[in-house]
Amino acid sequence: MRVLAGFGVAVSLCLLAGPAMAADDQPSKVETAKNAAQTWLELVDSKSYDKSWETAASLLQGAMPKEQWGQAVGSVRGPLGGLVSRNLQSADYASELPGAPDGEYVIIRDQTVFENKRSAVETITVRHEQDQNWKVAGYFIK
Repeated sequence: MRVLAGFGVAVSLCLLAGPAMAADDQPSKVETAKNAAQTWLELVDSKSYDKSWETAASLLQGAMPKEQWGQAVGSVRGPLGGLVSRNLQSADYASELPGAPDGEYVIIRDQTVFENKRSAVETITVRHEQDQNWKVAGYFIK
């Protein structure tokens, strides 16, 4: 099931294909990005959609106005019900993604259970921004 298809550019920029792996290991960057994603997901889980947009990466903000983001996320997450569990499947560092500017990214995949959806995969793309913070640039539920 493809969910959040209406996210258009924000999702397609960041989630078209697997990441290009960096030549060297980036464990501290991956860990920092995972923490940023977790904080951001807590906003989405608590239905703080405006705040999730405000704290997102410039790529996501530039692709979709805040009001549209809130409507899109709410229309997808609402029917799924509340979060039951979320378990990390993978977190991969990348310096290139199809259709997105080169930079530092971490692609996180979580196996997630919602009240009304027993098996989902959330893909969260986190980008290292110019302000030196890691911020969510893409979100996709499958």
